[in-house]
Amino acid sequence: MINEQTTGVYVIASTPFLDNGAVDFNSIDRLVEFYVEEGAHGLTVLGIMGEAPKLTEDEKTAVLERYIKRVAGRLPIIVGASNPGIDNVVNGAKSFMDAGAAGVMISGIGGLNTDEKVQRYFDQILDKLDGGAPVCLQDYPQTTGATFSVGVINQLIKDHAGIVMVKHEDAPGHQKLTRLRMAPETDNVRRVSLLVGNGGLYIPQELARGADGIMTGLAFPNMLVEVYEKFAAGDSAAGEDLYDLYLPFIRHEQQLGIGLVIRKEVLRRRGVISCAAVRAPGPKLNDVDMAELTALIDRLKAKLAAAGLPTPTGL
Repeated sequence: MINEQTTGVYVIASTPFLDNGAVDFNSIDRLVEFYVEEGAHGLTVLGIMGEAPKLTEDEKTAVLERYIKRVAGRLPIIVGASNPGIDNVVNGAKSFMDAGAAGVMISGIGGLNTDEKVQRYFDQILDKLDGGAPVCLQDYPQTTGATFSVGVINQLIKDHAGIVMVKHEDAPGHQKLTRLRMAPETDNVRRVSLLVGNGGLYIPQELARGADGIMTGLAFPNMLVEVYEKFAAGDSAAGEDLYDLYLPFIRHEQQLGIGLVIRKEVLRRRGVISCAAVRAPGPKLNDVDMAELTALIDRLKAKLAAAGLPTPTGL
């Protein structure tokens, strides 16, 4: 189970599809082995970037079961349980835990734009869960529309022992991250695990400010693991140097709308998934996009070679 001491890199796992839109379960198997080989400390499935909103309930169950079966206890799995309906969140979270999840991630929904609304919404969810699932609270207003103040996050942590992790993705959010990290000393709040996402755009600064780990889905998870481990070992300069080599690609993958299909195309090129398709409606890469991506990968390979570092597998 995830807990307040959870650290490391939790890769947001893709949901692979075939050209006809069906879930590609064979590629799920290869993805699991890839994430294990890349050194991930855990996985997050059925999140926003796992295209969960485009899956039926039966498909969600089948995808989770396949991930859990293939992982076979090697990595903890956090499952996205967000849903506008409170009972849907609670029932989903309980079923995910029964299936073998290590915890669930729950975000806010549109319209939660005051502390009072956020508090009421999560009080209802967490009271009904009654400790039945370790919860990662996702703070990602750019996507969900829900706004969390530091004060309401602290209050939720005080009121609900089930919250063991916060995924911090507010932006700009570095000052907020520092306040959350310092809250046990400044506000007498129980310390919880703090993981960061936002596609990895701010990782060196966030780790330097005390983040316990990273939760994102970059196509090069081993880099995330190495950067995290260098910071954890106290060699932040080496961690930031490695991160800098990948920064142009990180930025490219974080384009709104098209970023997920870029990530999937790199995974396809690395031999991990069979098809780069996102489920409709979704973008496709044209010939210009593909050539642009190739040029970025070639530049990355050249920079890694100049630094005496290996090329990522499959490229």
